[in-house]
Amino acid sequence: MKKFLNKKVKVFLLSFVLFAAILSAIVVFVKNTGINEFITSMENSSFDLRQKVLASSKNDKVNKDLVILTIDDASYEYLHEKYGEWPLPRSVYANLVNYIEKQNPKVIAFDLMFVKPMKNAPQDDIALVKSITSNDNVYAAMNFDDQEADVRTPIDLDNKFKVNVQNNSKVDFSQDLTFTNCRSILPQLMSGTPNIASVNVSRSTDGYLRKLPPLMKYKGEFYPHLALKVGLKAKDVQSKDFQIDKNGNLITELGKIPLDKTGGAILNWYGTADKTFTMVPLYKVVKAMNGEIDSPIDFNNKIIYIGTTAVSLYDTKTVPVDKLYPGVAIHTTFINNLLDGNFIKRTSTSVDIALSLILAALVGFIIFKSPTTLMSISFTMLTTLIYIIFAYYMMKFFNVWVAIVMPAATILVMLILTYVVKYILKSRDFENQYKLATIDGLTELYNHRYFQEQMLLQVTNCKRYNTHFSMIIIDIDFFKKFNDVYGHQSGDAVLKQVAAKLKKNVRSCDIVCRYGGEEMTIILPNTDYEEAIITAEKICHLIAEKPFKLVNNQESNVTISLGVATYPQDGDAPAQIIENADKRLYVAKENGRNQVGK
Repeated sequence: MKKFLNKKVKVFLLSFVLFAAILSAIVVFVKNTGINEFITSMENSSFDLRQKVLASSKNDKVNKDLVILTIDDASYEYLHEKYGEWPLPRSVYANLVNYIEKQNPKVIAFDLMFVKPMKNAPQDDIALVKSITSNDNVYAAMNFDDQEADVRTPIDLDNKFKVNVQNNSKVDFSQDLTFTNCRSILPQLMSGTPNIASVNVSRSTDGYLRKLPPLMKYKGEFYPHLALKVGLKAKDVQSKDFQIDKNGNLITELGKIPLDKTGGAILNWYGTADKTFTMVPLYKVVKAMNGEIDSPIDFNNKIIYIGTTAVSLYDTKTVPVDKLYPGVAIHTTFINNLLDGNFIKRTSTSVDIALSLILAALVGFIIFKSPTTLMSISFTMLTTLIYIIFAYYMMKFFNVWVAIVMPAATILVMLILTYVVKYILKSRDFENQYKLATIDGLTELYNHRYFQEQMLLQVTNCKRYNTHFSMIIIDIDFFKKFNDVYGHQSGDAVLKQVAAKLKKNVRSCDIVCRYGGEEMTIILPNTDYEEAIITAEKICHLIAEKPFKLVNNQESNVTISLGVATYPQDGDAPAQIIENADKRLYVAKENGRNQVGK
């Protein structure tokens, strides 16, 4: 029992060591090839699937104070026809701000960029600037990019737009969130209000948008995202000083925002935009503003975002819960996450590797403990399923994104490797058992049983293919005296040395066996009688030419007698061939030994 357990432990340890070595090689390989992108893409897909499943259970977490005034397809058509041009005259937005402000909203934010002055309607620009700059709760958008300097000269931004950030973490903004140029908006707005911020977003390599950057860098300074400023303003927070702790959390007065290694905040999605936030078509508000209908909504104490949702206006993104998700709804998703502390925290690579190793060890333990293959595979699948459920509920209850792809892959690798190791060890066991069953323990020649099997096989093959084979039977002369005069240890030494010389001086295809006692045999495939006689005489001379070493540094000459028989002339059955070889061996002994009987 102890030996069995030790063997099981050996399987497990060997599997785990082999697994760790291969995993290390895989990690190095993955980091230096495009496979890393594939694994990342697969992991992102697992995140998307979890978010889609979880979205239906998040309705109660949607902040009802968030309202989106949408320039949807209906609004685009109505407003285009009403005002006869697109983009809309900026006086429309100025009047819209003034109309909503009368109902005391918390914040009004434009996910629209008022970039260039309207040369044909400067009075509209003046009206828009006045409506925005005269209210401290109205926000406008700009954005950063990497446009060439000869196309657009990078501007210097006023200090009122930047924030102070103390980064105590390994979050690196230089990869995705450091920009060389800025697309500013109307100069009167830039100089007249501090409520202007970037609307940049961050996509994954597969084109999906899963995160939004709360901060970004331009000309060595940090600037906040518009959604961050709006979310803080909604709670009357005006701080310009931020800190990123050693765990990569952006500390705000509303709570922590976990950042990934490049500075993005992974969003916790609530479902498709039309079924999530309160969305009011802009044309209805314009109609109410013009006295054509009653107001479609009470704006009191609301956070109002104004942006496009019409696909034709090209501000839709692909996100985990929808392929055509409005950019403005991404802002409100961030704000909702900020207000309820609901951002997703991605586990680090070291945690993913640790989980993978733990699962690999568990699976390896299960496999070597399982008595059957079906049971071990079933337990492995159950372990994988339990882990996937665990990852799902970690996201649901703790907002933690635990990797699935890497651990699942390591489980599969461990399963394969453990069975490879088990197969190797079983093969070795089989070889050892086969050796015990066919090899003589003293001489390490094939035993009598194996000799009989091979004789039968040789006869069968020769009958089928009409060929021949020979057999030599050998007897050590006066062997009894070695045991009587020198002792049994010397007799064993003689047997071993004779056996070693026989194996060394025959062909690789020849089969040397211990027949019994001091008798040995050699089966010579595809060998006729004359060739067998030559081989037998050579062996006879080799044995006799040098003394053999016995125990206690003693030496003695050893000779052998040999008999040869060949199929088919000496018989068509193993017993007949053995009998004829034995008769010729007897002749050799009668004629004085140390010779081949004929």
